[in-house]
Amino acid sequence: MKDDIQAPTHCLAVESVPALRWGSTISHVIMLAIWGILYATSLYFSWWQWTHWMIYGVTALTLVSAIWSIGLRPVYFHKHFRYGVNDEFLQIKSGAFYESYELVPMAKIQAVSMNQGPVLRRFGLYSLEIETMGSSHGIPALPKEVAIEVRNQIARYAKIREVDE
Repeated sequence: MKDDIQAPTHCLAVESVPALRWGSTISHVIMLAIWGILYATSLYFSWWQWTHWMIYGVTALTLVSAIWSIGLRPVYFHKHFRYGVNDEFLQIKSGAFYESYELVPMAKIQAVSMNQGPVLRRFGLYSLEIETMGSSHGIPALPKEVAIEVRNQIARYAKIREVDE
């Protein structure tokens, strides 16, 4: 009997770590620029003193967030993210501190798409989005060949037909 479901074993590409770091760096630089503009505006218009302290506090929180998002999270994410595909289920395991296991039946999958933003494009990576009736699941940072193979495998198991545009 097929009661035992094997744990997912496939991991993300090694290039996912610098890709995640660059994405986080860009967003944190934008946030720090916004706080800098707000601080300059508060000085120019002589806003109340408490606004300066609020901007200091939010900037400090942004810097702490940057340490986590740029330095630690990409390594933990790469180390603890796993996925697996078989003829019955798509499995996704993620999380170092709070582990999450997703088991998606192939019969429920309606669409699979490959996406590539500017940061992923720089590293030659793609992310897969798997759509079901009520939710969406993702596998980020796969090399192009692997992403195409996994996409086609999921589509074949879920019996999804490609739509001509």
